[in-house]
Amino acid sequence: MNDTLSPPGQLHQRRVRMMLWVAAVLMMGIGLGWSAFFFARGAWIIVAVEVTMALLGVVVAWLTQRRRTRLAFFVMLATVYSSICAFGLVFDIPDAQVPRSTHHFILVLALAAMLVLRDEPAWMRHSVVGLLFISYVALSSTTWGLQTQYVIPHEVRISGTWVNTALAMLGLYALVHIMVTEVAESSALEVEMRKGIARDEFFLLYQAQLTHEGEVLGAEALLRWRHPKMGLVSPGDFIDMAEQTGLILPLGAWVLRNACTQLVTWSQMPELAHLSLSVNVSARQFRQSDFVGQVQAVLERTGANPKRLKLELTESMLVEDMDDIVHKMESLRALGVGCSLDDFGTGYSSLTYLKKLPLDQLKIDQSFVRDVLSDPNDAAIAHTIITLGKSLGFAVVAEGVETQAQREFLVAHGCHIFQGYLFSKPIPLPEFVAFARSASGRKSATVPAAT
Repeated sequence: MNDTLSPPGQLHQRRVRMMLWVAAVLMMGIGLGWSAFFFARGAWIIVAVEVTMALLGVVVAWLTQRRRTRLAFFVMLATVYSSICAFGLVFDIPDAQVPRSTHHFILVLALAAMLVLRDEPAWMRHSVVGLLFISYVALSSTTWGLQTQYVIPHEVRISGTWVNTALAMLGLYALVHIMVTEVAESSALEVEMRKGIARDEFFLLYQAQLTHEGEVLGAEALLRWRHPKMGLVSPGDFIDMAEQTGLILPLGAWVLRNACTQLVTWSQMPELAHLSLSVNVSARQFRQSDFVGQVQAVLERTGANPKRLKLELTESMLVEDMDDIVHKMESLRALGVGCSLDDFGTGYSSLTYLKKLPLDQLKIDQSFVRDVLSDPNDAAIAHTIITLGKSLGFAVVAEGVETQAQREFLVAHGCHIFQGYLFSKPIPLPEFVAFARSASGRKSATVPAAT
């Protein structure tokens, strides 16, 4: 597959790994090179420090190989940043003849941090980059330094100034090139998404929601994109872009229309007429002033039963205008449409919010379900959510159920509605219909015939 047609998320991760590989090689090379330099001068403490840097370069390479890029980056950042500061304050002290040059690599680190931490919380990204910039300003604007016996001779520092500055500028060029390329790819992705909407490349998969007795209650409709050249694009590679560019609005409207049309089709099939359908609503979509009117118009145009439609909201919405959210949810409830709080436990919810929100359902985030048998904290959180939901009158759905043991744990603690690979993956509509009919047939077979 041509890189220019690869999903941007994959390209980003590939570039981050390449950057970490280069950093690991440089850490090993610089560490061994300087250790040899100071070994010849009998500076054993510095030799030990440089050898440690080389060994940490090996660790960064190993972590990168195992695709633990986040940990690899922080190991690299801590090692290189501390080394630059120590070198600049002990060996590279500026004077009237030779300026300090080691600190130029801090700018490279700052750009690398902006690249690697782009998906991290804003406070982390800005604090790391801010610390690096402050350190750069401090080292470039002062003559701070510790006078020791290890000061590098002038003749070495003169050539080192040229080498350090040239390498730092080369690193800056490479990282700026990567960032510019990613901006271009994001623009290209937006164009492709617009074409994809026009060419009807987006489609829905359906993941069943079942009771502990195996009865299919409904499904969650999940948006997917099949690009003619990129293939199946992960939602993680296009949902955020759609949210940022506003394309989530036509996509969300399309999902809502298709969901309601599907409910009408199921209502004409006796064995499927009871099914509900959940659709995800983005924060940007829900914040539209006429969102409730849009839902009402789609329901009237399609003739769908509003009691079979469920809108899934995320906790991140709750940081917005709470009064507006409550008003819209109450208006939706008046139409007969139910609301579910998705990924509960990972965001901003509080008991105060939950008491105000006219919800019908809480969904336990799959991150808690995944380790419910091995992590006592996750087990306690899952149990608390189930108890809280029941006490407030909400139905509770466990997402990401993959094993029978997880299911049994959840049933024992009072959760009786499930969604996950143990029962069904997200599947195309014909397969879901066959699955629901099969489950309905099995349930009917267990009911004794009337006498």
